[in-house]
Amino acid sequence: MVRTGISSFLLAFPALFSIVNPFGAALIFAQASDGRAPREIMALARLVSFYSFVLIIASLWFGSLVLAFFGVTVNALRVAGGLVVAVRAWALLQSPESVEAQKEKQALQGGRTVMSPNWADAAFFPLAMPFTVGPGTIAVAIALGSGCPSDQSFWAYSAGTTVAAICVVLIVWAAYSSSEKLVSMLGVTGTRIVSRLAALVLLCIGVQILAAGVQGFATDMWHSMLKDVSRPA
Repeated sequence: MVRTGISSFLLAFPALFSIVNPFGAALIFAQASDGRAPREIMALARLVSFYSFVLIIASLWFGSLVLAFFGVTVNALRVAGGLVVAVRAWALLQSPESVEAQKEKQALQGGRTVMSPNWADAAFFPLAMPFTVGPGTIAVAIALGSGCPSDQSFWAYSAGTTVAAICVVLIVWAAYSSSEKLVSMLGVTGTRIVSRLAALVLLCIGVQILAAGVQGFATDMWHSMLKDVSRPA
């Protein structure tokens, strides 16, 4: 069980970290919270991190149940989720500035901050969703939540993915809370270097999820063919 928990953590953490990209998002968060007092920025970072945690955990734990309600199989989810992750990772790997511009549009409007007089109003939308936790992150979380191998403990696997989600959210909180320091330390060039490295890892994970889905479809087809052959005429 310990080995299962560790392996699921090592699978989930880089996948979630790469697609959330806390350090790159922190630079845009600094623009969205520009003009706010340090106390308000810290409180906003905590609230955004909490909402992000709820979204990721809900996707991990209950996403597969929702898909099952609509008749979507795990293998179909893996193929679709792998494609979404791989396409997003490829776009980030080729032109991180385009992804940054898209996220900036989500957090800002017309170059101005979307922060209302009550800063908490913008914590969930757009800063938590879709800025921090977007469709790609939700797809990855659902794929991870439903990806427990049949020969491993479900609870140990779920514990590993949950701990990975907690670690990613803690990094988001730390990065958002110290966003001004990250802006001065990393800068645009440093952030894009980190983004490209994360995108390469994310691309590999997307291909792995996609391959697991294709393998699952092939296995199901093979078992179905064997049943048809062994069925008496």
